[in-house]
Amino acid sequence: MGGEFPEADDVLDQEVRHQQIIRLIALTPVLAALGHRRREGLGPIEVKPELSYTGNFLHMLLSKDGREANLAPALERAMDALLILHAEHEQNCSANAVRAVGSSQVNPYSAVAAGAAALHGPLHGGANQAVLEMLDQIDSVEDVPAFIESCKNGERRLMGFGHRVYKNYDPRAKVIGEMAASVFEASEPNPKLEIAQALEKIAMEDPYFTERKLFPNVDFYSGLIYAAMGFKPSSFTVFFAVARMVGWLAHWDEMMSDPKTRIVRPRQIYTGYSRRDWVAMNDR
Repeated sequence: MGGEFPEADDVLDQEVRHQQIIRLIALTPVLAALGHRRREGLGPIEVKPELSYTGNFLHMLLSKDGREANLAPALERAMDALLILHAEHEQNCSANAVRAVGSSQVNPYSAVAAGAAALHGPLHGGANQAVLEMLDQIDSVEDVPAFIESCKNGERRLMGFGHRVYKNYDPRAKVIGEMAASVFEASEPNPKLEIAQALEKIAMEDPYFTERKLFPNVDFYSGLIYAAMGFKPSSFTVFFAVARMVGWLAHWDEMMSDPKTRIVRPRQIYTGYSRRDWVAMNDR
């Protein structure tokens, strides 16, 4: 890479890191939008630098056939909030992957590629997609009580509830849950939204869930908001990566700035057999 962007491999140079961080944060939504447009059978589209970061992202995602997307302000505010809320969340799986790979002093593109691979897993970035897949199993609001009982009996899983860190209501869910109502008002009616609201209401009144600290998390609402905007579940993890790129790079830059940083080398504790007798091949 020449011109204004120096070689990315010089990761110990602060100015090089700064330039690569700018480049990755700027181009990630562009690449995400190009992928989305290709899946939808749409051609590439010019960016609009005069728009906000989020507004330009939605412009690239939703404008069709030369027609500018008519975005309700509530949609841009919600997408902006989701990008902020998903940007960083301490030592999650993908951030840890970025730090581990980045500690070998590879270029930032290789480090964040490790983060994207981790985010692709259904237990990490795929959680909000799993919420919509769960809602597809419920035909109507009237079927919600029976679904709740099946979750309590261990026959099904209640997706979008509970969190490894938060043992009370996820503060991110509170923020985006309040914003969701304005998105639903600005979007096309969706029966899944009524089912989701009924599911939350019943679960929050059931001691089985409240005593176990199983409250809605940010994934419960984010998938619903993306769906209300007209996006398919296959795009949800990509949007997560656009947001989390900022957090990954913050971790990476912090680590590269510290002269005490060493390559990550976790210790391993053997938990296998204390003794095993050798058996001849013919006797196995």
